[in-house]
Amino acid sequence: MDFRTQQTPPTSSLLATTAKRASLLTSALLAAFAVIGLTTVLQAAELPNAPSSFVSTSSTTSTTSEVKAPFSTGKIEQSKVIDKKFMSLALISAGSTFADSYTTLFARENWLARKQGVCNVETQSPYLYGTHPTVGRAYAVASAKSAGSALAAYYMRKHHSRFWSAPLVVNSLMSLEGVTQNMIACN
Repeated sequence: MDFRTQQTPPTSSLLATTAKRASLLTSALLAAFAVIGLTTVLQAAELPNAPSSFVSTSSTTSTTSEVKAPFSTGKIEQSKVIDKKFMSLALISAGSTFADSYTTLFARENWLARKQGVCNVETQSPYLYGTHPTVGRAYAVASAKSAGSALAAYYMRKHHSRFWSAPLVVNSLMSLEGVTQNMIACN
C-alpha cells in the first residue's frame, strides 16, 4: 500500500462538515426541546372556581356572608391512569427510541459497504445491539426499551407517584442523544 497517494482533505471542507454537523445538532436539539415543551402544555385544565362563587346570599340582615364548603364524601378523587398526557409522552418516548434504533443501523450499513472514516461498529451500547447490529435485534431492543419505560411510568402513575413521567422523559432524552450521535458520526 502506498501511503504517499493519500491526500489530506482541505481545511475548508473540514470547516464545512463541522458547520453542517453543528447545524444538524442544533436543529435536533431545538426539535427535542420543542416536543418536550409542547407536551407540558398539552393538557391544560380550566381555572378553579373562585371562593366568592360559594358565597351564600341569605335573607337575613347580617353583614357577614357565609362561605359554604363543597360537600366531601371523604373519597379521594381517582383520575384515569392512561390519559392524553400519558399517551403523548409514551408515543414520544417510543418514537425517539425507534429513531435511535433506526440510526444505529447506519453502523451496520457502513460496515457492509466497507466505508472508512465513518462509524462501522456500535460503540455507545454494544451490549444491547452488538457490534454490528441486525435489524431484528435493533427493533427488539427498541421495543423492550419502549415497553419497559411505559410500564414503569404506568406503575408509578397507578401508585400516585408524582414522578411518573420520569421513565418516559429519561428514555426519550437518552434516545434523542443516541439519534444525534448516530447522525453526526455515522451519516
